[in-house]
Parts: sequence; C-alpha cells; structure tokens
Amino acid sequence: MFTLDATIDAVQTGKKQFVKTFVTDEKIATALNEFIDNQSEYTKKAAKATLDAGTTVVQETIKHAQEAAKFDYVKFGEGIMKAYTSQTKTK
Repeated sequence: MFTLDATIDAVQTGKKQFVKTFVTDEKIATALNEFIDNQSEYTKKAAKATLDAGTTVVQETIKHAQEAAKFDYVKFGEGIMKAYTSQTKTK
C-alpha cells in the first residue's frame, strides 16, 4: 500500500505544482487545490479498498483450494463403487 500512496502523492503533487505555476487567481487556485486534495483522499481510499478486496479473495481462494486438496478421493471412489455394486445386485 505504501507504493500506491507514494505514487498517488507524486501525481497529486505534480497537479498542485501545475496549479501553483499557471493559476494566478488565488480563489481559483484554492478551489483547485481543495479538489486535488479531495481527489487524492478518494483515490487512496479506492486503492485501499481494491487491495483489501483482492487480498481477501486470494486468501479465501487459497483456503478453499487447500480444503479441496484434503478431500479423500479414494474413500469417495469406494463409496461410489459400493453404491454401484449394491444397485447392480438388486437388479
């Protein structure tokens, strides 16, 4: 997350520098800087939410894959064969 925050801050600092360099009206500059700050806050929250959701999905997928690996296929096969043979004997 640190890398994302640093990247977002770098981009937003560039925007603020642009405003500082090219916008001469103080009220417009203040409004643009507030917009940039709000944009930065939103972007950081969106990046964190995305990262958290991705982490949860990966962790749960790994957990389910590990549970699937624990399945006893031999026992399952024996149960299927037992059911099959009992069905064929009753016919």
